[in-house]
Amino acid sequence: MKTLVRAVALTFAFAAGAASAAYPERPITFVVPWGAGGGTDTTARYFAAMMEKELGQPVNVVNRTGGSGVVGHSAIAQAPADGYTIGMITVEISMMHWQGLTDLVPASYTPLALVNADPAGFTVKADSPFKSVKEVLDFARANPGKLKASGTAQGGIWHLALAGLLNDAKIPQTAIPWVPSNGAAPAMQDLVAGGVDIVTCSLPEARALIDAGKAKPLAVMDTKATPLFPKVPTMKEASGSGWTVSAWRGIGAPKGLPKDVETKLVTAIKKIWDSKEFKDFAESKGYGTEWAAQADFAAYMAKGDRSMGEVMKALGLAK
Repeated sequence: MKTLVRAVALTFAFAAGAASAAYPERPITFVVPWGAGGGTDTTARYFAAMMEKELGQPVNVVNRTGGSGVVGHSAIAQAPADGYTIGMITVEISMMHWQGLTDLVPASYTPLALVNADPAGFTVKADSPFKSVKEVLDFARANPGKLKASGTAQGGIWHLALAGLLNDAKIPQTAIPWVPSNGAAPAMQDLVAGGVDIVTCSLPEARALIDAGKAKPLAVMDTKATPLFPKVPTMKEASGSGWTVSAWRGIGAPKGLPKDVETKLVTAIKKIWDSKEFKDFAESKGYGTEWAAQADFAAYMAKGDRSMGEVMKALGLAK
Protein backbone atom coordinates (compact mmCIF):
# COMPACT_ATOMS: atom_id res chain seq x y z
CA MET A 1 0.00 0.00 0.00
CA LYS A 2 2.81 2.41 0.93
CA THR A 3 4.48 1.60 -2.36
CA LEU A 4 1.27 2.46 -4.23
CA VAL A 5 0.85 5.76 -2.38
CA ARG A 6 4.46 6.66 -3.08
CA ALA A 7 4.03 5.79 -6.74
CA VAL A 8 0.88 7.93 -7.02
CA ALA A 9 2.63 10.85 -5.31
CA LEU A 10 5.59 10.59 -7.64
CA THR A 11 3.24 10.47 -10.62
CA PHE A 12 1.49 13.68 -9.54
CA ALA A 13 4.82 15.36 -8.82
CA PHE A 14 6.11 14.38 -12.25
CA ALA A 15 2.91 15.58 -13.91
CA ALA A 16 3.09 18.93 -12.10
CA GLY A 17 6.72 19.35 -13.04
CA ALA A 18 6.00 18.44 -16.64
CA ALA A 19 3.10 20.92 -16.78
CA SER A 20 5.29 23.62 -15.32
CA ALA A 21 8.12 22.85 -17.71
CA ALA A 22 5.65 23.01 -20.61
CA TYR A 23 4.54 26.57 -19.83
CA PRO A 24 3.28 28.24 -21.90
CA GLU A 25 0.98 25.70 -23.54
CA ARG A 26 -1.42 28.24 -25.06
CA PRO A 27 -1.51 31.90 -26.13
CA ILE A 28 -0.71 34.66 -23.63
CA THR A 29 -2.71 37.89 -23.35
CA PHE A 30 -0.67 41.08 -22.96
CA VAL A 31 -2.90 43.85 -21.56
CA VAL A 32 -2.11 47.49 -22.34
CA PRO A 33 -3.99 50.09 -20.24
CA TRP A 34 -3.57 52.79 -22.87
CA GLY A 35 -4.62 53.35 -26.49
CA ALA A 36 -3.18 51.86 -29.65
CA GLY A 37 -0.33 53.78 -31.26
CA GLY A 38 1.00 55.47 -28.11
CA GLY A 39 4.38 54.89 -26.52
CA THR A 40 3.14 52.28 -24.04
CA ASP A 41 1.31 50.38 -26.79
CA THR A 42 4.33 50.51 -29.11
CA THR A 43 6.64 49.21 -26.38
CA ALA A 44 4.20 46.45 -25.41
CA ARG A 45 3.80 45.30 -29.00
CA TYR A 46 7.57 45.12 -29.41
CA PHE A 47 7.93 42.93 -26.33
CA ALA A 48 4.92 40.80 -27.29
CA ALA A 49 6.40 40.06 -30.71
CA MET A 50 9.78 39.16 -29.25
CA MET A 51 8.26 37.09 -26.42
CA GLU A 52 6.42 34.99 -29.00
CA LYS A 53 9.80 33.95 -30.38
CA GLU A 54 11.23 33.25 -26.93
CA LEU A 55 8.24 31.37 -25.51
CA GLY A 56 6.95 29.62 -28.62
CA GLN A 57 3.35 30.76 -28.19
CA PRO A 58 1.35 33.71 -29.51
CA VAL A 59 1.41 36.79 -27.24
CA ASN A 60 -1.67 38.85 -28.08
CA VAL A 61 -1.80 42.54 -27.18
CA VAL A 62 -5.18 43.75 -25.94
CA ASN A 63 -5.78 47.46 -25.30
CA ARG A 64 -8.05 47.92 -22.28
CA THR A 65 -8.46 51.67 -22.03
CA GLY A 66 -10.56 53.93 -19.82
CA GLY A 67 -10.75 55.34 -16.33
CA SER A 68 -7.40 57.14 -16.61
CA GLY A 69 -5.65 53.76 -16.76
CA VAL A 70 -7.79 52.04 -14.12
CA VAL A 71 -9.56 49.68 -16.54
CA GLY A 72 -6.40 48.15 -17.98
CA HIS A 73 -4.50 47.98 -14.71
CA SER A 74 -7.52 46.27 -13.13
CA ALA A 75 -7.68 43.74 -15.96
CA ILE A 76 -4.07 42.74 -15.25
CA ALA A 77 -4.51 42.53 -11.46
CA GLN A 78 -7.79 40.62 -11.56
CA ALA A 79 -6.80 37.96 -14.10
CA PRO A 80 -5.96 34.40 -12.97
CA ALA A 81 -2.38 34.16 -11.71
CA ASP A 82 -1.40 31.45 -14.17
CA GLY A 83 0.96 33.28 -16.50
CA TYR A 84 -1.53 33.56 -19.34
CA THR A 85 -2.35 37.21 -18.65
CA ILE A 86 0.43 39.74 -18.23
CA GLY A 87 0.46 43.46 -18.93
CA MET A 88 2.23 46.76 -19.13
CA ILE A 89 2.14 48.58 -15.81
CA THR A 90 2.85 52.30 -16.01
CA VAL A 91 3.73 55.16 -13.67
CA GLU A 92 0.04 55.92 -13.19
CA ILE A 93 -0.21 52.95 -10.80
CA SER A 94 1.62 55.14 -8.29
CA MET A 95 -0.85 57.99 -8.83
CA MET A 96 -4.37 56.61 -9.35
CA HIS A 97 -5.02 55.37 -5.82
CA TRP A 98 -3.90 58.68 -4.31
CA GLN A 99 -6.57 60.34 -6.47
CA GLY A 100 -9.21 57.94 -5.17
CA LEU A 101 -9.69 56.33 -8.59
CA THR A 102 -8.88 52.76 -7.50
CA ASP A 103 -7.66 50.60 -4.65
CA LEU A 104 -4.89 49.18 -6.85
CA VAL A 105 -1.32 49.86 -5.72
CA PRO A 106 2.08 48.66 -6.96
CA ALA A 107 1.92 45.73 -4.52
CA SER A 108 -1.25 44.47 -6.28
CA TYR A 109 0.94 42.74 -8.89
CA THR A 110 3.71 40.25 -9.42
CA PRO A 111 6.44 42.62 -10.65
CA LEU A 112 8.33 41.09 -13.56
CA ALA A 113 10.53 43.84 -14.99
CA LEU A 114 10.92 47.56 -15.45
CA VAL A 115 11.96 48.05 -19.09
CA ASN A 116 11.72 51.76 -19.84
CA ALA A 117 11.90 55.07 -17.99
CA ASP A 118 11.91 58.58 -19.41
CA PRO A 119 12.86 61.18 -16.80
CA ALA A 120 11.26 64.59 -16.86
CA GLY A 121 13.21 67.39 -18.45
CA PHE A 122 13.10 71.09 -17.57
CA THR A 123 12.93 73.02 -20.83
CA VAL A 124 12.70 76.72 -21.62
CA LYS A 125 12.52 78.76 -24.81
CA ALA A 126 15.80 79.06 -26.72
CA ASP A 127 16.06 82.79 -26.06
CA SER A 128 15.05 82.54 -22.39
CA PRO A 129 17.23 84.69 -20.13
CA PHE A 130 17.60 81.78 -17.70
CA LYS A 131 20.75 79.71 -18.00
CA SER A 132 20.09 77.24 -15.17
CA VAL A 133 17.23 75.79 -13.18
CA LYS A 134 18.65 77.48 -10.08
CA GLU A 135 18.17 80.87 -11.76
CA VAL A 136 14.56 79.95 -12.58
CA LEU A 137 13.81 78.83 -9.04
CA ASP A 138 15.46 81.89 -7.51
CA PHE A 139 13.41 84.15 -9.79
CA ALA A 140 10.18 82.27 -9.01
CA ARG A 141 10.83 82.49 -5.28
CA ALA A 142 11.33 86.27 -5.52
CA ASN A 143 8.60 86.87 -8.11
CA PRO A 144 5.77 84.41 -7.45
CA GLY A 145 3.27 84.05 -10.27
CA LYS A 146 5.44 85.73 -12.91
CA LEU A 147 6.40 82.45 -14.63
CA LYS A 148 4.02 79.84 -16.04
CA ALA A 149 4.64 76.19 -16.83
CA SER A 150 2.95 73.41 -18.78
CA GLY A 151 3.48 69.88 -20.07
CA THR A 152 0.31 67.87 -19.50
CA ALA A 153 -3.10 67.98 -17.84
CA GLN A 154 -3.62 69.16 -14.27
CA GLY A 155 -2.38 66.38 -11.97
CA GLY A 156 -0.61 64.49 -14.76
CA ILE A 157 2.90 63.07 -14.41
CA TRP A 158 4.68 66.14 -15.81
CA HIS A 159 2.66 68.46 -13.58
CA LEU A 160 3.78 66.36 -10.63
CA ALA A 161 7.36 66.63 -11.91
CA LEU A 162 7.30 70.41 -11.45
CA ALA A 163 5.27 70.22 -8.25
CA GLY A 164 7.77 67.81 -6.73
CA LEU A 165 10.66 70.08 -7.64
CA LEU A 166 8.96 73.10 -6.05
CA ASN A 167 8.06 71.06 -3.00
CA ASP A 168 11.65 69.86 -2.63
CA ALA A 169 12.96 73.42 -3.03
CA LYS A 170 10.47 74.71 -0.40
CA ILE A 171 8.84 77.01 -2.93
CA PRO A 172 5.03 77.45 -2.86
CA GLN A 173 3.14 75.75 -5.69
CA THR A 174 1.59 79.11 -6.58
CA ALA A 175 5.02 80.51 -7.44
CA ILE A 176 4.87 78.88 -10.90
CA PRO A 177 1.21 78.45 -11.96
CA TRP A 178 0.46 75.36 -14.06
CA VAL A 179 -1.26 75.79 -17.43
CA PRO A 180 -2.99 72.49 -18.33
CA SER A 181 -2.41 71.12 -21.83
CA ASN A 182 -3.40 68.08 -23.85
CA GLY A 183 0.10 66.68 -23.66
CA ALA A 184 3.71 67.61 -24.21
CA ALA A 185 3.46 68.49 -27.91
CA PRO A 186 0.97 71.38 -27.54
CA ALA A 187 2.78 72.52 -24.40
CA MET A 188 6.05 72.78 -26.33
CA GLN A 189 4.31 74.77 -29.06
CA ASP A 190 2.92 77.08 -26.39
CA LEU A 191 6.45 77.48 -24.99
CA VAL A 192 7.86 78.50 -28.37
CA ALA A 193 4.94 80.88 -28.91
CA GLY A 194 5.62 82.54 -25.56
CA GLY A 195 2.45 81.39 -23.83
CA VAL A 196 4.38 79.66 -21.04
CA ASP A 197 7.94 79.96 -19.75
CA ILE A 198 8.74 76.36 -18.77
CA VAL A 199 7.78 72.89 -19.95
CA THR A 200 8.40 69.82 -17.84
CA CYS A 201 8.11 66.75 -20.07
CA SER A 202 10.49 64.03 -21.19
CA LEU A 203 13.35 65.18 -23.40
CA PRO A 204 12.32 62.79 -26.22
CA GLU A 205 8.98 64.64 -26.31
CA ALA A 206 10.78 67.99 -26.46
CA ARG A 207 13.44 66.75 -28.87
CA ALA A 208 12.01 68.12 -32.15
CA LEU A 209 11.94 71.74 -30.98
CA ILE A 210 15.26 71.39 -29.14
CA ASP A 211 16.88 70.06 -32.31
CA ALA A 212 15.25 72.88 -34.27
CA GLY A 213 16.96 75.41 -32.00
CA LYS A 214 13.67 76.75 -30.62
CA ALA A 215 13.97 75.36 -27.08
CA LYS A 216 16.76 74.53 -24.67
CA PRO A 217 16.78 71.92 -21.89
CA LEU A 218 18.22 73.14 -18.60
CA ALA A 219 18.12 69.84 -16.71
CA VAL A 220 16.91 66.26 -16.57
CA MET A 221 15.18 65.05 -13.40
CA ASP A 222 17.36 61.98 -12.95
CA THR A 223 20.49 60.91 -11.11
CA LYS A 224 22.40 60.57 -14.38
CA ALA A 225 22.56 62.32 -17.73
CA THR A 226 20.39 61.02 -20.54
CA PRO A 227 22.10 59.41 -23.57
CA LEU A 228 19.84 61.48 -25.81
CA PHE A 229 21.30 64.75 -24.45
CA PRO A 230 24.46 63.80 -22.55
CA LYS A 231 25.50 67.43 -21.94
CA VAL A 232 22.24 68.36 -20.17
CA PRO A 233 22.92 68.40 -16.41
CA THR A 234 20.98 66.44 -13.82
CA MET A 235 18.58 68.38 -11.62
CA LYS A 236 21.02 68.03 -8.72
CA GLU A 237 23.76 69.64 -10.82
CA ALA A 238 21.45 72.32 -12.22
CA SER A 239 19.67 73.40 -9.06
CA GLY A 240 20.95 71.56 -6.00
CA SER A 241 17.65 69.64 -5.71
CA GLY A 242 17.80 65.86 -5.59
CA TRP A 243 14.24 65.53 -6.93
CA THR A 244 13.89 62.88 -9.63
CA VAL A 245 10.84 61.60 -11.50
CA SER A 246 10.26 59.51 -14.62
CA ALA A 247 7.41 58.25 -16.73
CA TRP A 248 8.13 54.53 -16.65
CA ARG A 249 6.81 51.29 -18.09
CA GLY A 250 7.20 47.78 -16.78
CA ILE A 251 5.75 44.33 -17.28
CA GLY A 252 3.73 42.73 -14.50
CA ALA A 253 1.33 39.89 -13.81
CA PRO A 254 -1.43 39.16 -11.30
CA LYS A 255 -0.30 38.71 -7.72
CA GLY A 256 0.49 35.13 -6.74
CA LEU A 257 2.12 34.03 -9.99
CA PRO A 258 3.87 30.63 -9.60
CA LYS A 259 7.59 31.19 -9.08
CA ASP A 260 8.69 28.97 -11.96
CA VAL A 261 6.37 30.78 -14.38
CA GLU A 262 7.63 34.12 -13.07
CA THR A 263 11.23 33.02 -13.63
CA LYS A 264 10.51 31.87 -17.18
CA LEU A 265 8.85 35.17 -18.08
CA VAL A 266 11.58 37.29 -16.49
CA THR A 267 14.28 35.28 -18.28
CA ALA A 268 12.57 35.89 -21.63
CA ILE A 269 12.05 39.60 -20.95
CA LYS A 270 15.67 40.06 -19.86
CA LYS A 271 16.98 38.37 -23.00
CA ILE A 272 14.88 40.73 -25.12
CA TRP A 273 15.88 43.80 -23.09
CA ASP A 274 19.59 42.89 -23.39
CA SER A 275 19.42 42.56 -27.17
CA LYS A 276 20.87 45.08 -29.59
CA GLU A 277 17.55 44.99 -31.42
CA PHE A 278 15.70 46.37 -28.40
CA LYS A 279 18.30 49.06 -27.81
CA ASP A 280 18.00 50.09 -31.48
CA PHE A 281 14.21 50.13 -31.19
CA ALA A 282 14.33 52.29 -28.04
CA GLU A 283 16.87 54.67 -29.56
CA SER A 284 14.77 55.06 -32.72
CA LYS A 285 11.79 56.09 -30.56
CA GLY A 286 13.84 58.20 -28.16
CA TYR A 287 12.86 55.97 -25.22
CA GLY A 288 15.11 55.58 -22.21
CA THR A 289 16.04 52.01 -21.28
CA GLU A 290 15.94 51.05 -17.61
CA TRP A 291 16.11 47.59 -16.03
CA ALA A 292 14.91 46.38 -12.64
CA ALA A 293 13.48 42.90 -12.13
CA GLN A 294 11.18 41.38 -9.54
CA ALA A 295 12.06 42.63 -6.03
CA ASP A 296 14.09 45.53 -7.46
CA PHE A 297 11.14 46.54 -9.65
CA ALA A 298 8.84 46.31 -6.63
CA ALA A 299 11.16 48.59 -4.64
CA TYR A 300 11.33 51.04 -7.58
CA MET A 301 7.53 51.24 -7.72
CA ALA A 302 7.18 51.57 -3.95
CA LYS A 303 9.63 54.48 -3.85
CA GLY A 304 7.82 56.24 -6.69
CA ASP A 305 4.49 55.63 -4.98
CA ARG A 306 5.68 57.37 -1.81
CA SER A 307 7.05 60.32 -3.81
CA MET A 308 3.84 60.73 -5.80
CA GLY A 309 1.80 60.62 -2.60
CA GLU A 310 3.82 63.41 -1.03
CA VAL A 311 3.52 65.62 -4.11
CA MET A 312 -0.18 64.99 -4.63
CA LYS A 313 -0.85 65.85 -1.01
CA ALA A 314 1.10 69.09 -1.48
CA LEU A 315 -1.06 69.89 -4.51
CA GLY A 316 -4.27 68.99 -2.70
CA LEU A 317 -4.96 66.23 -5.24
CA ALA A 318 -4.78 63.29 -2.83
CA LYS A 319 -8.11 61.98 -1.59
